[in-house]
Amino acid sequence: MKATDLLVQCLENEGVEYIFGIMGSETLDLMDSLSKSKQIQFINVRHEQGAAFMADVYGRLSKKPGVCLATLGPGATNLLTGIASANLDHSPVVAITGQAGFERQHLESHQYIDIVKLFEPATKWSVQIKDSQTIPTIIRKAFRVAQMENPGAVLIELPENLAPQMIPGNPLPVKPIPKSIPTSQAIDDARKLIGQSQRPLVLVGNGVIRQEAVFELLTFIEKLQSPVIHSFMAKGVLPKDHQQNYFTFGFNMQDEALPIIEESDLVIVVGFDFVEKLPKDWNKKKRPILHIHPLPAEMDQHYSVKSELVGHLIETLSMLNKQSIPSKQWVPSGNLQEKIRTAYHIDSEQNENLSLKIENVLKVIEKQSMEQTIVISDVGSHKVSIARTYQPKQAGRLIISNGLASMGIAVPGSIGAKLACPEATVICITGDGGALMNISEIETAKRLGLSFIIIVLNDSTLKLEKQMMQQKFANTFGTNFGNPDFVQLAESFGIKGVRSNDLNEFEQVLKTALNQTNEVTLIDVKTEIDG
Repeated sequence: MKATDLLVQCLENEGVEYIFGIMGSETLDLMDSLSKSKQIQFINVRHEQGAAFMADVYGRLSKKPGVCLATLGPGATNLLTGIASANLDHSPVVAITGQAGFERQHLESHQYIDIVKLFEPATKWSVQIKDSQTIPTIIRKAFRVAQMENPGAVLIELPENLAPQMIPGNPLPVKPIPKSIPTSQAIDDARKLIGQSQRPLVLVGNGVIRQEAVFELLTFIEKLQSPVIHSFMAKGVLPKDHQQNYFTFGFNMQDEALPIIEESDLVIVVGFDFVEKLPKDWNKKKRPILHIHPLPAEMDQHYSVKSELVGHLIETLSMLNKQSIPSKQWVPSGNLQEKIRTAYHIDSEQNENLSLKIENVLKVIEKQSMEQTIVISDVGSHKVSIARTYQPKQAGRLIISNGLASMGIAVPGSIGAKLACPEATVICITGDGGALMNISEIETAKRLGLSFIIIVLNDSTLKLEKQMMQQKFANTFGTNFGNPDFVQLAESFGIKGVRSNDLNEFEQVLKTALNQTNEVTLIDVKTEIDG
């Protein structure tokens, strides 16, 4: 069979349902082979960055690698931002690119650059297929590496001259990744460390959601009875009104949860990745650490590990829960939980003359969302507000680009979310800056017949950068821009576009949009322009 036929068989063997991408002359054979697949749907997108973002969010929600495809040169480089974003947020993604044939890789040649080398810093593994008969081995390894802790992105490059070669071969069997567990001695050491503490604090990171260990974590929290804080990526692990919930930490400014860490005498860190927030920013007093994670702790002077439980989090927490965990109920001083609720606008009512300030908008969304609702945040000042204020009703249902903090993820990410979870309502919240980076993917969503809601916060400025410029230099140079009419732009794509000028209007518009199950709706929210 043709090499690309075998490659597609290998992808089918891995359970691939969708490939997001744009074809090129160097991937024509692969496209021909994909056209014969009864399992894989190729989704022709409008920009390769959008393809990578779709694969990222699809991978996060489906718990299996998202796959994206590009040709060589500019097609491949356009993938890079989305691939780096997936890798830093530990989303399983496999990217496939075309490449010039071997006969011209030693020359200065049209569209040829070393893609493998370019992607190496942004992936877990970056490889060129040099022998077509190695395709089954490379595909199997790529998917395994993408899913192993910590999950991330892999690049596979297929030179054009190998694609049409006739070769024998079969996909390799897919074997589950073994689950490691801590030793009984490590469990006993952790139990003793907890027993010796008076004011332990539980700090929760992305790994708990990634490894679907929320139930086991909640069991541990109920036994311990100590305060709990979580990163941006772990929102929803505790119900909003849980008595031990002290909400989100990890902000650059006004991080109201930091006093809890300073008051504690042991930080039990569960599933937390350094990319979520470096310890120097939250553990300035170098409180001792009980590290619970699928991987050993990174060495850091502000991450003083006294004991480690290394293993799959479901298995690890289950083992720990079988121990006699002493209750360590304590309350941080200064009525801190209430202070955090007030500072983060968690309990605040819609106010200020029904203005469209971000906290009011988020309250409406939170009130109207269901347990299964997926909210995707683009990057900007609104992302910080969402991390503070918005409380998802279920873990893993708030998608934030945090590691690379990539503007432009929300619109294409909504496509990946809807394909991974077709029954769920998907709401994307984006600033006008991020929206226009990948707004063309609305056409992709329309073509696929998907339904989700795009909320564009329209203030004609890069608000976060404007605030930082004002604070540092007392000017706002380079932060303002013009916008199109978003309602007309939406309608030009053949989707519904509506505008909200006050909060009551927004609430009614959102309610109507939530009842539309067969189309994309864009809501232009005119927010106040500062200065």
